Amino acid sequence: MARAGAAYYAARDPFHDFATSPELSQAFGECLGLWAAVTWQAMGRPDPVLLVECGPGRGSLMADALRAIDEMMPDFRAALRVHLVETSPRLREAQALRLGDAAITWHEDITTLPTAPMIMLANEFLDALPIRQFIRRGAIWYERFVADGMFIEMPSDAVLQEEAPEGAIKEVNEAALDFAAWLGRWVTLHGGAALLIDYGPGQTGFGDSLQAIRAGQPIDPLTSPGQVDITAHVDFAALAAAAGAAGAVTHGPLPQGVFLQRLGFMTRAAMLARLAPASAQAQLAAAHRLTAPEAMGRLFKALAVCDPRLLILAGFEAA
Repeated sequence: MARAGAAYYAARDPFHDFATSPELSQAFGECLGLWAAVTWQAMGRPDPVLLVECGPGRGSLMADALRAIDEMMPDFRAALRVHLVETSPRLREAQALRLGDAAITWHEDITTLPTAPMIMLANEFLDALPIRQFIRRGAIWYERFVADGMFIEMPSDAVLQEEAPEGAIKEVNEAALDFAAWLGRWVTLHGGAALLIDYGPGQTGFGDSLQAIRAGQPIDPLTSPGQVDITAHVDFAALAAAAGAAGAVTHGPLPQGVFLQRLGFMTRAAMLARLAPASAQAQLAAAHRLTAPEAMGRLFKALAVCDPRLLILAGFEAA
């Protein structure tokens, strides 16, 4: 999964296969930018402060966020330093074009970020990290591998400490858990917060969530590896536990629709519709898609990881 994902993002434009929230509505990035601004105020307005995005796609989210910040919170815009965690040279070029003269530092991974207070945004980043799958067979767990283009199972010595029925599938995303633990340590030591938005259940459970998309349609994950988008659901409860064990406080997970509405997303989307009557219907349809429970509003979740000294974060007040 890791190799297929790296090949896919290095060679293809993923937005031919799927659309992310920032590509659907500029109000999404604007609201997240202002969330970051309010969080910066709660942190005591550190200067400098890192504004980091993991998996920034074409740069749409960051461009919309910076525009809103520049207009509404110029002091924050002056203090922030933009850092993008992106491995794909193709997407880095798109980000540079989209963000224009914004001073940007790119990173292959989070370990090279400079030491400073940080606000991180990560939208549909964790779902692309590679999972392991374990299947209960009798009294033991087997692990699923890929060999000769097929799934195979081999006995595993992994200690899952889970009671499970025959045939139950347990997914473990070690890369995401390591990421959450790193975040927990960072914000505890250096200050800050991270907003993670992705799709998956709120509670840990069993099931096979591995999926692939081509041109907006589901496809067998073993078909054309490296040429299709392969993802899996995010285990938010496990991420929160990993970040908490590292010293951080977590808020959520909260359904994306609820979180966005608390940030004023629908008001902003309606305003954009009034300003551009020709695209009003598309604007409102996109807003509905991002917030409606039957669309992306319930499956997608928002989880915040923050410095224990930050008691309240916008959008999570009643979560």
